[in-house]
Amino acid sequence: MRKYFITGLLILVPLAITAWVLNLVISTMDQSLLFVPKAWQPSTLIGFDIPGLGTLLTIIIVFLTGLLTNNLVGNYVVKLWEKLLNRIPVVSSLYSSVKQVSDTLFSSSGNAFRKAVLIPYPHQNSWTIAFLTGTPGGDVRNHLVGDFVSVYIPTTPNPTSGFFLMMARKDVVELDMTVDAALKYIVSMGVVAPEDAPKVILEETKIN
Repeated sequence: MRKYFITGLLILVPLAITAWVLNLVISTMDQSLLFVPKAWQPSTLIGFDIPGLGTLLTIIIVFLTGLLTNNLVGNYVVKLWEKLLNRIPVVSSLYSSVKQVSDTLFSSSGNAFRKAVLIPYPHQNSWTIAFLTGTPGGDVRNHLVGDFVSVYIPTTPNPTSGFFLMMARKDVVELDMTVDAALKYIVSMGVVAPEDAPKVILEETKIN
């Protein structure tokens, strides 16, 4: 009985978590229907809501926004809009900060989360996986003696929260591992080991 129960859990738990995440994402994106006039919403036209319709609307809006702004007229409008936002005291600092982060994360030329690294954390005798995000800048750089890098340490099993650290480059070990494999390793709490681990590391592990 215990064997069958565990087997059922191994099959159903991943499916349940996947369904929960998809439902959360779709429910959030469906909120875009709130911007549609009440008379045009499905609940008014046909008498009931259509799950996923807001998600489709969101995808279309994002696509059209990218299409329209990818030309001279669109770029001009975006620049005017950004100038307007930059004139508003509180909004300007918030918008510029969010835009810098999003440009770094989503730009094809950005370097954020391009390399998985191994660092000693939370003390010298334990190690964890982190992601290289750049190098310290501004006045921070003036107070750090030596060669330092910036790393992001995601939490488990939710990698969207974590810690930002500046560490000496000599203490950071670059891994021969893709970002996707590293994230999967972190989310699974170390259960799902990366398949593309170098043979040298595997041999050293066996010896130890």
